[in-house]
Amino acid sequence: MGRGAAQLMDTKTKKRRREDEKEEKEGEVARKGSSEIFADCSFSSLGLHSALCDQLRERMGFEAPTLIQAQAIPVILAGRHVLVNAATGTGKTVAYLAPIIHHLQSYDPKIGRSQGTFGLVLVPTRELCLQVYEILQKLLHRFHWIVPGYVMGGENRNKEKARLRKGISILVATPGRLLDHLKHTSSFTHSNLRWLIFDEADRILELGFGKEIEEILEVLGSRQAGSTDMGIEHSSISNGQRQNLLLSATLNDKVNHLAQISLESPVLIGLEDDKRVHVDPSLARHKLLGSDDDADDDNDLPRSSSGKDYNLPAQVVQKYVKVPCGARLSVLLSILKHLFEREASYKIVVFFSTCDAVDFHYSLLSGFCCSESGTELKKEKFLKCKTFRLHGSMEQEDRRTTFQSFKTEKSALLLSTDVASRGLDFPKVRCIIQYDSPGDATEYVHRVGRTARLGEKGDSILFMQPVEVDYLKELETHGVSLTEYPIVKILDSFPLYGQTPRGGKKSVFLDLHPWLLALQRALESFVTTEPKVNILAQNAFCSWVRAYTAHRGELKRIFMVKKLHLGHVAKSFALKQQPSLVGGSHSKKMKKDQKQRGLAKRRKVGSGRK
Repeated sequence: MGRGAAQLMDTKTKKRRREDEKEEKEGEVARKGSSEIFADCSFSSLGLHSALCDQLRERMGFEAPTLIQAQAIPVILAGRHVLVNAATGTGKTVAYLAPIIHHLQSYDPKIGRSQGTFGLVLVPTRELCLQVYEILQKLLHRFHWIVPGYVMGGENRNKEKARLRKGISILVATPGRLLDHLKHTSSFTHSNLRWLIFDEADRILELGFGKEIEEILEVLGSRQAGSTDMGIEHSSISNGQRQNLLLSATLNDKVNHLAQISLESPVLIGLEDDKRVHVDPSLARHKLLGSDDDADDDNDLPRSSSGKDYNLPAQVVQKYVKVPCGARLSVLLSILKHLFEREASYKIVVFFSTCDAVDFHYSLLSGFCCSESGTELKKEKFLKCKTFRLHGSMEQEDRRTTFQSFKTEKSALLLSTDVASRGLDFPKVRCIIQYDSPGDATEYVHRVGRTARLGEKGDSILFMQPVEVDYLKELETHGVSLTEYPIVKILDSFPLYGQTPRGGKKSVFLDLHPWLLALQRALESFVTTEPKVNILAQNAFCSWVRAYTAHRGELKRIFMVKKLHLGHVAKSFALKQQPSLVGGSHSKKMKKDQKQRGLAKRRKVGSGRK
């Protein structure tokens, strides 16, 4: 590389460093703005036991409570039913666990395992189940007589039964497995249940657990008092009354109905006045959960989130990048390469719509090598970071290993479906890339919520095809505003086969950028010569098209398969073959459907002429 090129690279490096320093200062201002509110507030001033406050500081890193914790903890300590609506990454888990532990440690005599379960936390996914359990373990370090535990799908039922037989004081569970034990594990003691918590309630219902929740509430009693024959004095919770808590980052009709049948005169936290609606007790219940209880006359429960602003951390920087379909893969790899080379410690989560897409991109990034010098001898791995994958079709042990490994890494890439979008707290995730559209705007919020947690700064990048730009207007109706990502500037910074960065004539079209053209050729060559990767690419193509056709409601007019060029879609999976050769039966089915629609239209026209 010549002297002039070296000077140009040095100038660009200095400019990039200045921009990064500016972003760092802006992030610091945002973090200070959120923390100064509670400069004089402490966990002890909220009423928590001193030993528990020490655990929060020493093992959880909380020097002071967050806004949601400061609002929720005193109310929960007082024994009230609570509905919490707050942005992800605001410390909601500690907000409900700390008061429960505070009460249990104060019981005299101390509780024992034989008395069964006092607190029950319902969560939507296995990963979140493990995460809440780990937090419990940290908080209970000095309260060894309070026993935490979990039950969830994918685990050995007999081992779970053995743990339940011994007794678990605070149990974290997924709905399906909990219902299984409630029905079939006679040694599961829950007669002393005092707390029932629905964490990520919207996601629990979105995953289709409405029927399970209905049955769980029927077995436990949605608002019934627990037994009081154990000789335990209940501080703050009068007469042993059940206390139910519901937490959700987004609100919709299903969450509203769950709140109606499970919460009694709840205190609403994180809700503005314009998001509340008075519940008319004369209205008939929806059949989502099948409850016959009447709503309380004085209940103000949340409206649906439809048309309302969503809660997102103020310090997250949200951007979108508009990319032609055929250039999506090469642009994704270029952005990842730029981000990881910019900082030594950087963690990124990329969201995909299907398990097959995760598997293909994981296999591709794990083996793809490329030479920037143009010589075969100097080929090296395109992305040098550690790469992980996570989706619902993986074995439970593999999911657990991925979850734990990505949490502990300082610099890593996670490729995931929406199984990682709810509640999971991956420390120090700096950037979220939504490679496939999240569809519903609420899912966009949850994906973004994996970054900028607890005051940390974070970035979000949403991939858009030119035919999908109306989705930005959909997000704007919910108060979500995005700015454009400087993708051309990033592409121009890459040297091409030893040449200096481009400074001459610019490409009119993004997909004709020399860097992308060269990278696309290399990707297609790699996929063509690797049979296993090629098969994964074909499977990913088919599942992607199926997922794209599955958008519902208003989103159908934005995400329309007939607007796409399927040849370009295949190119986004580095496939040279035409979709008809790749998609197989799926492509034939699509053509058959189109043919039938055409025949029906011609018949209609013909009958009109007659």
